[in-house]
Amino acid sequence: MVTVAASKMLTAASLAHRRPLTCRATASAATASRLVPHPSDLIRWVRREGGFVHPNLRIADGGPYGLGVVATNDIPPGSELIALPSHLLLRFDRSSESDGGCDGPHSTLVDLARRVPDELWAMRLGLKLLQERATARSFWWPYISNLPETFNIPIFFPGDDIKNLHYAPLIHQVNKRCRFLLEFEKEIKNILDNVSLRNHPFGGQDVNSSSLGWAMSAVSSRAFQLHGDILHSDKHKDIPMLLPLIDMCNHSFAPNARIIQEQNMNSQNMSIKVAADTQIKQDTHVLLNYGSLSNDFFLLDYGFVIPSNPHDHVELKYDEALLDAASLAAGVSSSSFLSPSDWQQAILSRLNLRGDEALVKVTLGGSGLVDGRLLAALRVLLSSNKETVQRHDLDTLMSEEAPLGMSTEVAALRTVIALCVVALESFPTKIMQDESILKTAISYSTELAVRFRMQKKLTIIDVMRKLTQKVKKISKIESTA
Repeated sequence: MVTVAASKMLTAASLAHRRPLTCRATASAATASRLVPHPSDLIRWVRREGGFVHPNLRIADGGPYGLGVVATNDIPPGSELIALPSHLLLRFDRSSESDGGCDGPHSTLVDLARRVPDELWAMRLGLKLLQERATARSFWWPYISNLPETFNIPIFFPGDDIKNLHYAPLIHQVNKRCRFLLEFEKEIKNILDNVSLRNHPFGGQDVNSSSLGWAMSAVSSRAFQLHGDILHSDKHKDIPMLLPLIDMCNHSFAPNARIIQEQNMNSQNMSIKVAADTQIKQDTHVLLNYGSLSNDFFLLDYGFVIPSNPHDHVELKYDEALLDAASLAAGVSSSSFLSPSDWQQAILSRLNLRGDEALVKVTLGGSGLVDGRLLAALRVLLSSNKETVQRHDLDTLMSEEAPLGMSTEVAALRTVIALCVVALESFPTKIMQDESILKTAISYSTELAVRFRMQKKLTIIDVMRKLTQKVKKISKIESTA
């Protein structure tokens, strides 16, 4: 029989070997140090556990991408670079969600995960990551020890630098995540106060908003959405997973490698591979394309801003009074902006720009240049010919063509250009001021905030330039017709 004194000694010994969950709030440089001063050899661990790593690859820190996977010698195209067997993929197994009566740390973790909203999916896997970080002999420690100690994402920015973003949609998302972390911390404390040490998912350790933010950031900046978890029931869903070593490959819109998901349905094993698409020269980073994302997502989830991002856009609110003011400035005023007729209102409702549940967010920039719904609304409001408009379906009205004629199209585009001017003037600083700030000694979070808002302004200017060219082209065609 174990005595009370012996039991206390065993508990003290187990707590002494646990991994602490304390975190620093922010990083002071572009490249954050790893979680421990001397992390495990990640490449050796992957190989030891049955994975493959090309002999000409190493982990290095430097150059424009910072920490990443780098070629030590030239690697020819088509080469397999990294291969991970299924047991190295860190995922959150929710298979016991239906087992409401079972006890244990996993059951408690599943209960906590149920309380996370779908849009913050990274927090669910983050809970699993935090549990493994707290476990003294975690299988995943060689991977976790190589994770950054801090993350340069806006939820960790000082309050002034969140304001320095000068962009309401992103500030809203940052504040929303910060509020969630603070509220979730309280919810977790209330639940875990009534949980025994045996059933505690974090080994009895305190979990606060900082450690939760670290875990959510680690997942949002590194997880991949893979299709079909063949080991469980979610065969047709995208499953977020952390891929050791693969998630150290950096991003590029012109990648030199790609991820391949392979499944062996007979043995129910899944492997994830990275293969070279082009020749990877010596001292070159292995680069993957994280997706066609705007700078909002890159900064919010990954902690960087991409200059001249072709997928960046600016969000605006569809506001008829604002459009009326823009049309006046453009010299194409129409009474329909403030007082649309019944048939125009009906089309605006079908475009989901009017009504109680209207989606009034529209965008400028990106591949479409102008939000199709905004363009369709302007065309409809600037046209007085009901029969001509009603001959077209919504897809045609939202297309890049000029379905209602050249003069209506020019008026619509000029209104958008004036709207761009209004959007540009809403920023408190000019681009030249931003450039001057970047030349001074500022914190890295301030630098990211200034670079982000500067790219938004450059996106607006690019939209204005392209629309002006389009107006000139249409006007030239119209004049020679």
